[in-house]
Amino acid sequence: MIIIDVIKILIPATLAFFIGILITPFVTNFLYKHKMWKKTSVQKTTDGHQATITAKLHADEERKTPRMGGIVVWGSALLTIIFLWLCSIIFPNGATENLNLLSRNQTWLPLFVLIAGALCGLADDYLVCRDRGTYAGGGLSLKTRLLFVTLLGTLGAWWFYLKLGIDMIHIPFAGDLYLGFLFVPIFILFTIGIYSGGIIDGVDGLSGGVFATIYSAYAIIAFAGGQIDLAAYCAVVVGGLLAFLWFNIPPARFFNSETGTMALTTSLVVVAFLTKAVVPLLIIAFLLIATSASSMIQILSKRYRGGKKVFLVAPLHNHFQAKGWPAYKVTMRYWVIGMILAVIGVIVALIG
Repeated sequence: MIIIDVIKILIPATLAFFIGILITPFVTNFLYKHKMWKKTSVQKTTDGHQATITAKLHADEERKTPRMGGIVVWGSALLTIIFLWLCSIIFPNGATENLNLLSRNQTWLPLFVLIAGALCGLADDYLVCRDRGTYAGGGLSLKTRLLFVTLLGTLGAWWFYLKLGIDMIHIPFAGDLYLGFLFVPIFILFTIGIYSGGIIDGVDGLSGGVFATIYSAYAIIAFAGGQIDLAAYCAVVVGGLLAFLWFNIPPARFFNSETGTMALTTSLVVVAFLTKAVVPLLIIAFLLIATSASSMIQILSKRYRGGKKVFLVAPLHNHFQAKGWPAYKVTMRYWVIGMILAVIGVIVALIG
């Protein structure tokens, strides 16, 4: 039985990787043909000052590297899941039905959130590529994106609280903490918080490796908890991420951008709550949290400390670049740290 479950996880993951590889030339041709990159690099910070360091680190106009690379990630995952589902219907037998990973109690919600986040992010990316704004390249306003993410978080919280009857989170080594209706705002806060870490998509190969490690960790946690369909879903996302990473290693063919990061971060929160490994998420996804926190610290420091900065530039990975670290060194060290954190988080989730 264990072998069958392992196969159910590995085959879809491998299939997602090859589908991602196959669709990339079509995605690439479209993105370059329509010049889907920012037409101006970032010139101003959130407080209106000239972003001289950031502009130097993100000279998108000179690189002409398209956005929307996240299409490869969620596109390959979606196509894989649909293909396996169709196979189970058209060719019903034990093998095809076992590989079908669509299930109401495990994968409907994370897949829905993945696609919803992807489409909202896609709209933002399109507007960014058509906008000549100086801050963050234009696109949907931060308020609009946060409102949409909040909506996704609210829908997810409703599903857990009312449909699944879940109103607690598990605290490792301490037991279950019953929250009642407070479960809803906490779920929403986690969704917004993890989403904010999506700005880690700033260096070639960085976000792909980090997200692949995080989803791999949750594939293990879900498998250990007997949630085989959910484990297969996480593995499919990893397969898509590895296909994306194949083309995102320096020099990147495209960036993950909002369509990828919004999809991956919001769906990740759903996966964490489904596996009851919410607290371990703070460890496994610590790099996302640190990335977001560094930007918040920088903004607050400049606002309340007379313009003084804590970091040379935020977010954190750009700070290391500004200190002289080559981009590949930042990426590789983040990968290593991400793997260690994933291992620690998995151990806490399994024995806590």
